[in-house]
Amino acid sequence: MGKSQAEDYLAKAEKKSSSSVGWFGSSSSKWEEAGDLFAQAANAFKVEKRWRESGQAFEREAACRQQANENNDAMNAFHNAAKSYKKSDPEAAVTALHQCIKLLVNSGHFRQAADREKEIAAIYAQDGLDISKARDSFVRAGDWYKQEDANATANQCYQQAAELSADLQDYQRSMELYQTVADWSLTSALTKYSVKEYWLRAALCSMAMGDLVTTQRLLETFAQKDVTFPSTREAKFAHELMDSCEQADVERYTAAVYQYDQVTKLDNWKTGVLLRIKKALEEDEGGLT
Repeated sequence: MGKSQAEDYLAKAEKKSSSSVGWFGSSSSKWEEAGDLFAQAANAFKVEKRWRESGQAFEREAACRQQANENNDAMNAFHNAAKSYKKSDPEAAVTALHQCIKLLVNSGHFRQAADREKEIAAIYAQDGLDISKARDSFVRAGDWYKQEDANATANQCYQQAAELSADLQDYQRSMELYQTVADWSLTSALTKYSVKEYWLRAALCSMAMGDLVTTQRLLETFAQKDVTFPSTREAKFAHELMDSCEQADVERYTAAVYQYDQVTKLDNWKTGVLLRIKKALEEDEGGLT
């Protein structure tokens, strides 16, 4: 059986990249031509749905672009490699994205570096591949977005990192991140309405840690930052849960959760944290402190 078109391009690319430069030739043009051929091979492999080979060819294109000092083209090649690898080898996709990020940071393109870091976070978060690494990548992306004054996008990343931190049972980090998200949301009329949700989540995290002293302090701080907060359903719910925990009253706790859910349907995240708090409450007859 003969070579496919992709394999034909690949053979030509390998021949060009390993060829010597003649007296009147240019090393730069050799690498440019080899890079073009590797790119053609990579795209042909995509058509054939041979994702690993496509990713590998794009990475070899990137190496050629770097040899020719074409860093922008190298960044694009690494990004294209990641897109192909995503179909079959998530870890290889992450490696290619890291290479892309390195070039972007060296060129001062922090906004684009944040975009790529966010892609890494999404790869790790998908199907629970590595929740810890996903959380860390969302935080890194958020920090870069914030540095570039893309605050709304930064906040979205911090919010996802906060959710994942709770999934990891790192409630301290989750609590801190939700406070960061809430503080920025307070500065805009468009996002201020969502602050009570983030504050409720931060309070739930403190209860999941079994630290009711921190819960009380948080609720007092939130009331100072927004005088309307104590009258919200979220604040009243948090206070009722805290009081139930202090008194080790499982029935009161369960009733509070049921009543809140009747009006505002609990999402999966809150349901999971509330069940954890309840379990700890049932195991500790003396109440959480």
